[in-house]
Amino acid sequence: MRPPPVTAPVRVRRAEVSDLDDLVALEESSFAHDRLSRAQYRRHLDSDSAQVLIATANHRRFLGTAVVFFRRGTQVARLYSIATKPEAQGKGVGSALVEAAEDLARSRRCNALRLEVRTDNAVAIRLYERLGYTRIGSYPGYYADGADAIRFEKRLA
Repeated sequence: MRPPPVTAPVRVRRAEVSDLDDLVALEESSFAHDRLSRAQYRRHLDSDSAQVLIATANHRRFLGTAVVFFRRGTQVARLYSIATKPEAQGKGVGSALVEAAEDLARSRRCNALRLEVRTDNAVAIRLYERLGYTRIGSYPGYYADGADAIRFEKRLA
């Protein structure tokens, strides 16, 4: 049975402990390698150097997540991970998560947001370029399976 379509506006909020099962399930279904574990998600929920965001719609239905890292001594935040459920793709969920990550970085006085993406992830690359991200580098063999990565950055006003 297919889940109902996304019909309500996408909302993004900070993740809570009650979201752990959904976070881990989406992580496992989205990534074959380089996954965050349940314990890592749990640590990030209480961390000053990370924030986990959740996208929802239709009465708190879980649609996606983003993880943003912050490091002391730098004004550059890192979008470490982003994932959306298949039924939410193309519905603005990824854009809402990236924009929320940018807002979060601005609120923490960061002047840029960086990320890495697999070179074979054309959908994500188009999203980042559409949202104003610029390619600033590449990393051969960056991922655990040997896939290459492109590094993107967006300057934040």
